[in-house]
Order: sequence, then structure tokens, then C-alpha cells
Amino acid sequence: MEWGPRRATRAVVCVHGYSGNSRDFDYLAQALAEDRRVVCIDVAGRGESDWLRTTLEYNFPQFAADLRGVVSHLGLKEVDWVGTSMGGLLGMMIASQPSSPIRRLVMNDIGAYVPLAALQAIGQNLDAPRAFASLDAVEAHMRHTHRDWGDLTDEQWRHFAVHGSRPLDDGGYRLHYDPRIARLAQAFPLTPGLFMWDAWYRVRCPVLLLRGERSEVFPAHVAQTMLDAKPDAELVEISGCGHVPALMSEDQIGIVRNFLGARADKGQWSRHPSSSFPASSRMPTPSPTRSMRFGR
Repeated sequence: MEWGPRRATRAVVCVHGYSGNSRDFDYLAQALAEDRRVVCIDVAGRGESDWLRTTLEYNFPQFAADLRGVVSHLGLKEVDWVGTSMGGLLGMMIASQPSSPIRRLVMNDIGAYVPLAALQAIGQNLDAPRAFASLDAVEAHMRHTHRDWGDLTDEQWRHFAVHGSRPLDDGGYRLHYDPRIARLAQAFPLTPGLFMWDAWYRVRCPVLLLRGERSEVFPAHVAQTMLDAKPDAELVEISGCGHVPALMSEDQIGIVRNFLGARADKGQWSRHPSSSFPASSRMPTPSPTRSMRFGR
């Protein structure tokens, strides 16, 4: 899904969460498209994208490679990235890579560490009927599964229902995504959580961290540790929501637009070496080869 003039000097890429799709960004994209080219992408298995042949093909490295390929195919040398949940992690992964095209990065309610309990809750939240009798039934389901997204209008809830479902040939509706991604998210190995600190240390572009005040996916202590590692990053806590802020209200859109409108200095952060992470720890431990501060 594209918005705005294709020849605009600035481009924004928006990438959704694990069970989301590109239309989640319609409100934000319309606001940003006044002077930017905005590209909202359906990750494989979601929205209008194809379903992959096997479940094992649904993995973050594959998603990141696909997204870099899309950016390259569109001829975009430099982009601003707005990623919600999974989309934020994928943006962080790409921003940590050499010659990354990302100029500025917005990570919407996701951090460099996701607790196991939060991962399990996401998996449970994906449990859904194979079919719904009506669009009203789809909307009722989404009002439950997206209940932490904040105070949305009836129009916005209907927007989620319409674009988050597909009509079935024999009547009724199904959710837009490949049901195998739901089963994949419900089976986690014995691990205390998802660790991506190494990627965070390697990100060099300016970053805006958005956190829902009730979010358990992006705990406050994780946000603080990320700021300790990169003091130039910005953190904004969004009241009245958990995981995730919907980025549909004027105030939330304004926060993103103001950040993307600022000038970026690519050399403002130095690149850090890798770190080691104890398997039982929620917080990163600095490697012996460097000194790092993790507390104020």
C-alpha cells in the first residue's frame, strides 16, 4: 500500500505487528503523505502477501531479508522506518546492519528484550475461530484481541474488521493471516524471552521508542536499559493503552511526525561490539571487552 507522491524526497516505510497488516497504518500514512512517499508493507503470510510454503519459512531473518529486498526494489536509498511490535524489531535488525537504508527508526511498543510471559500472551491472543459468521463477529473478536490499543472510535474498530478479514467463498469471513503463524507463535522453546540486545547496540540512526503505559511486552525496565545504552534515543510513553498504541489519534500521529521531521545525523552514535547475555537474565551484561553503564 502506497501513499503520497512517488517522487517525494523523503520516504517512510511502515511495518506492522505479528498478526497485523499494512492497513493498520492508514491513519498515520494519510497524515505523513502530505510531503512524503509512504510505503506500508504486508509481511509474508499477512494481508495481501502470499502465504509461504512451509511454517519454518516464517522467521525474522527471512522477513528482514524480504523487507530489504522490497526497499531496494522500490529504489529507496534512504527511508524512515515506523515499526509496530514485530515491525519495530525487524526495523531494529535492519538498522543494525552495515549500509542500512534506515535514516530514523520508530519502534512502537517493542524493545530489545521481550519477556517470555509476553510472548506467550501474544500467542494466546492469536487463538481465533477458523471462520466468522459476519463482519460484526470479526469486529467483536478484534475489539477483544486489540483491547490494549487504546480508546478507538467505532469507525476505527470497523476499519480493523474490514481490513483484518477476508470473505469466504461459502459465506462468512476469516482473518487475513495464514493460521500457521498463530500456531508457530504458540510454541516457544524453554527460554526466558526474546533477546535482541546485540542488534540494539549496533543501531546507529536516531530512534524513537514508543511505549504503552500498561504494556507488558515492552516493560519500563527494558525501555530504561535501552536508554542507558543509547542516551540519544527518545522515549515517549503513551497513556491509556498497553500493547500497542494504535497510532491513529492526532496526538500519537503528531509525535511520530515530529520525530521524523527532525534532522538526522548518521554519525551521532558509535557502533558497539557484541555483548553476552546470561540465559536467566532479563538485562544485558556488558562483555569484558568494553565498559557499559546499565543503571542511573
